[in-house]
This record gives sequence, structure tokens and C-alpha cells, in this order.
Amino acid sequence: MPAKIPATVVTGFLGAGKTTLIRHMLQNAEGRRIALIINEFGDLGVDGDILKGCGDETCREEDVVELSNGCICCTVADDFIPTMEKLLAREDAPDHIVIETSGLALPQPLVRAFNWPGISTKVTVDGVVTVVDGKAVNDGQFAHNLAAIDAQRAADDNLDHETPLSELFEDQIACADMIVVNKTDLLTDTEAETLSGKLKSDSRAGVQVVRASMGALPVDVLLGQGIGAEADLEARHEVHHHHHHDDDHDDEHHHDHEHAHGHDEFESFVVTRPEINDANAFAEQVADVIRAHNILRLKGFAAVAGKPMRLTLQAVGPRVDTYFDGPLTGPREARLVVIGEAGLDQAAITAALSA
Repeated sequence: MPAKIPATVVTGFLGAGKTTLIRHMLQNAEGRRIALIINEFGDLGVDGDILKGCGDETCREEDVVELSNGCICCTVADDFIPTMEKLLAREDAPDHIVIETSGLALPQPLVRAFNWPGISTKVTVDGVVTVVDGKAVNDGQFAHNLAAIDAQRAADDNLDHETPLSELFEDQIACADMIVVNKTDLLTDTEAETLSGKLKSDSRAGVQVVRASMGALPVDVLLGQGIGAEADLEARHEVHHHHHHDDDHDDEHHHDHEHAHGHDEFESFVVTRPEINDANAFAEQVADVIRAHNILRLKGFAAVAGKPMRLTLQAVGPRVDTYFDGPLTGPREARLVVIGEAGLDQAAITAALSA
């Protein structure tokens, strides 16, 4: 049976920077064919036009679907499921599906929909990414333009949950596999550090909290989390079921000049070491190094003593997967790419992985 297509759910209030994050992802997709489902409605349906303008094989016009009948979590059966079925039925099915929810959407009902008969065998939730307006949250609001969120709420006839923004924010954090603290360029290092720490303590164990400005996140960090969130709904309990949104305008569009700095907040480097003796022991060693140094992703290949096959290793946070994927053709060594936020201790990590 073919592997399920991974889908990433991007949630967060209007103005947090979801569109900017997605546009950056499309511009750096590295050959992946990505289909987008965008959930805006009323007169705010501008995201579709912006993304359709990215003019690249990565996001052809037919790969962008706009759901404009209201908040996605309230129109799952009528709107979202048929759209997914159509995408999955295409002969040139995408490599990855990215769903941008409206800022007023509860992510949990959407994740639950992936268990729907007909799509559950073909697609899986790779991860839920909650984008947070770091500046607004640091200032004690959840979004920087509360009036725009009220307008969005008023424009949605299908919105069936009136939830205070604070509760909606809690639900978006409770469902997240990764929290992106965006707009950190508007915070001091101490503010960004404190806010990230608080969000980490407010979320489930294992949730990655990363900082970004202008939504510039390495695609290898954003996609390929491999979570299977739809099988793990118990852990993502909704704090409240009635939401009343307070602030959601994506002034992302005004905050959006292409900044040259892009990935300053992240770094990656390669560690090469001699072949390993025991694949399982090495996977445990890698997990320990990841925990000790807060590494986001680690991937690569290794030769294992006495084996003709190449070992592939992929880690998302401390979850490490290894498998033999084919004959080893290159030198008998291990080559591992390490990705994390800027400031990784390369020498210590290299020494620990080579031990």
C-alpha cells in the first residue's frame, strides 16, 4: 500500500504570520510538490491571491485551494473532507499538503477529521504548527489587531463557537507539535527566551518551541515531523469547546518585506565519524545528544560494522528512527546533518556523536 501523504496543519491568530511562514516554505520547498488548502473567508480572502502569485512548479494554481465558507473547524464535513478527497484522488497527488486554518479555527476538530473513512488510509497529520505573534503575546495580548479579529468573527456566518481569545489560544497551544514564536526580531533576546520557556512549559512534553522572524523557518524543520497527530487526540484535549475570538488580523502582509537575514536564527552542520558498531545503541546515543543540546532535527546515513547495508537515521527532537535502506556504496563512515537554533555547540555535539 502506498505511504500516506503527510499533511501539516498551520494554525495561529490573524496577524501571527501564518501566510508569511507558508510563503517562505514555498520559496524554499527544494523540489517538494506542495498543495495548499487555505481557509479564509469574507473580504479577508487575500491569502489565496498572494500564494497563487508565487509562480513556481512548487505551487501551481491547481495546487492552491481556498475554503471560503467559514471557519474550517465548523465546516469540516461539508467543505474540508470533499476538498481532501479531490486532492487525494488526483493522479499527480502532492508530496505534502499544507492547511492554513483561519485564525479563529480550533485545530482539534480538523485533526479529528483525518480519521474520516476515505481519507484516513491516504493521508496523515505530519504535525500541527501553531504560529504565535511573539510581540503581541509578550505585550499581554494574543494578537496585535483585535479589531480585525472581531471583524473576521462577524463575517463568518458558520462560526458556531464563541470562544474568548485566551481559551482559543490555549487550544491552539494544546494541539501543537511545534510552536513557532514569530516576530522575535521585535523582542529582546531575554523577552524571546522567557516567552519561549513559558510556552514550552505550557505545552505537552516533546513539543518543539522555535523562534523565527518573518516566518523564516528551514523547511526541514517545518515539514517531515512524522507525528501522526490524528492517532493522538487524547493528548491534545480541547481546553474549551466554545470559542469566541478576539484578535486575528494578519497584518502579515505589512510585515512582509523580504528580509535578507532569513535563517540567522538557525544553523546546520555535518558531523562525519567512523562506522558504528551497533545501530540500536547508536540511536540511543543520538537521542541523548539531541536532548542535551536541544537539537531540532538530525538526519543522515551510517555504515554499521560487518553489515553491507546502509543505515538511514532520522530524528525529530529526541524521537530517532533508523532503518536499512539499501546497499552501502560510499565510504564506511557515518555522515549526519544537525539542524538547530543558532548557537549550537558544534564542538561538543561533534564530540558526543563521535564517541
